[in-house]
Amino acid sequence: MKGGIAVVKHHDGFCLWPTKTTTHSISSSPSENAKVNIPEAFADAARDLGMKYGFYVSPWDRNSAYYGTDKYVSEVFLRQCYELCEYGSDQFEMWFDGANGGDGYYGGANDSRSIDETTYYDIPNLRDSVHKVMPNCVMWGVGAEARWIGNEAGWAGETNWATGSKNSGTSGDENGTEWCAGESDAKATSAGWFWHSGQSVRSLDELWKFYMETVGRNATLILNFPPDQRGLLPDADVARLKEFGEALQARLGTDLALRDDCTITATETRANGATRTYDAKNMTDGDKETYWAAPDGVTDVTIELLFPERVNLHYVALQEYIRLGQRVKEFEITVSPDGEQWLPTANGVTTTTVGYKRIIPLNGSTTEYGSGYNLRGVRIHVKDAKACPTFHTISLF
Repeated sequence: MKGGIAVVKHHDGFCLWPTKTTTHSISSSPSENAKVNIPEAFADAARDLGMKYGFYVSPWDRNSAYYGTDKYVSEVFLRQCYELCEYGSDQFEMWFDGANGGDGYYGGANDSRSIDETTYYDIPNLRDSVHKVMPNCVMWGVGAEARWIGNEAGWAGETNWATGSKNSGTSGDENGTEWCAGESDAKATSAGWFWHSGQSVRSLDELWKFYMETVGRNATLILNFPPDQRGLLPDADVARLKEFGEALQARLGTDLALRDDCTITATETRANGATRTYDAKNMTDGDKETYWAAPDGVTDVTIELLFPERVNLHYVALQEYIRLGQRVKEFEITVSPDGEQWLPTANGVTTTTVGYKRIIPLNGSTTEYGSGYNLRGVRIHVKDAKACPTFHTISLF
């Protein structure tokens, strides 16, 4: 995993840091052991591990008497977000649930309140203010800079555009005018987002399916593991996470396209610029800052990777040079056992969009790893694109 997001305030309104906005926080805990500044500790731990980090802070507050009034946004919610900015300008994401209100305590009112999230939370002001402190922080969900993938089941559409809006769901919008990449949140345990007695952790096959159908489909995966009453992850969850990490390393940790005996060619290549080359070898040099590109106007092109002897392959991973936008609209993959005969593969897989990352299982399954295929060559045929296609990396596993 590359990073983590700590839930530091959920809909109940309890803040896991010493906020100045409410007494409903760790500062009022009867036990000194509970007065731990979770955001501060989490940020420090993430930096020590070289990981990205961010915070989930709920816009909805079922405790605050001010929720549903103008005073709540300016005096509570925005101030809480600014306070969390103080724990590090290097946060990669602020996670805002799409909460529009409902039943709550609301300072003793015990009623139901609802709002219009598109106007109530003053997101343009929040976005501008947070970005002054954290220019590289992405605001998820209500923040409208990354979108909820449309389910909590750990899958994105096989066709998945990063353009659209926060409401574009599993597939995005090919003609969308905003960049709003998809992120999937999924429960790694059986009993809910929070810890419950008797819960079980999902199997390795289930977690693998989540990964292949999110990260492998141009989305990111937020996998939820709740701490128990000790404040620790249950032993079974830790063991499964280790098993999952080992599987990721074993299955996707060694890119055979980086081998010296792997040759890569393209039927069309853009002419070199004054300070940049676009050679096909840029796709297998291990550098995401270099890339291959087709000439302007060319949207049908084939890329071939060839080995002198057969290698065992399970997956092909494609990565567009996403700084220049998502372009590929349709592609196909064929494989060769001998370098001469080319056969279709990935039966049943929809090969439309690529995006920042697309992982294609050659056996067509997002669950079964299988025994792989002994091959000498792989071809990626881009059949259609919104503009000349670009790839910074093609990987073979």
